[in-house]
Amino acid sequence: MRRSLVTAAALLALAGSLGAGPGGADRPPLPDRLADTGGGSQLITAEAPDTGSTTGTVTWWERRGGSWTEAGSAPARFGAGGLAEGATREQGTSTTPTGLYDLPYAFGIEDAPAGTTYPYREVTEDSWWCQDNDSRAYNRWVEPRPAHCRAAEAEHLVSYGTQYARALVIGFNYDRPVRGRGAGIFLHVNGRGATAGCVSVPADAMAEILAWVDPARAPHIAVGTSSGPTAITRY
Repeated sequence: MRRSLVTAAALLALAGSLGAGPGGADRPPLPDRLADTGGGSQLITAEAPDTGSTTGTVTWWERRGGSWTEAGSAPARFGAGGLAEGATREQGTSTTPTGLYDLPYAFGIEDAPAGTTYPYREVTEDSWWCQDNDSRAYNRWVEPRPAHCRAAEAEHLVSYGTQYARALVIGFNYDRPVRGRGAGIFLHVNGRGATAGCVSVPADAMAEILAWVDPARAPHIAVGTSSGPTAITRY
């Protein structure tokens, strides 16, 4: 009888030690495992299992009292082409760029959710996002669309009534745009399936994120995979 009790205790101890490993309950929250969080006290993470994935999880975090805590989470969708390293991504591949990015401003066809403090730009019939590599307005909102930004190489934002009901601009290739790298990468409301390179979440999650995100807390978004060269913890 005593031998059985000792064996049972040993098995319980082993199970406890396994639970305390990398996947255990005492594992630090994801922001603490990132190489960088952008220096603010709010962070959104968008994590996919691997570069071939088109689905994953978006989680929003806040830092209070020196600790990161989860503020919310939702299922996410990524590009139809999966994910690709942001520094070498190519335009037209329908891949979501991995990396750590700021969030310049929000926009939408619908009004901003109640409580929104983030800069929020209203979409009108004249609102376009220029993706024309030959235009000096490359990877910029233009209103109205200038002649040097061809309509065939731009998104007429109001035409995406579901996806751009509400959105956040992701600062990928934004400050100093590299032609051919990609333009118009957003966190927006889900459409019918995988995206053309953006990150998307359900409409209620997008509304919650916009009401939560605070410009005074310098929010960023980290996009990556669970492991490998594009692991979210590298950024």
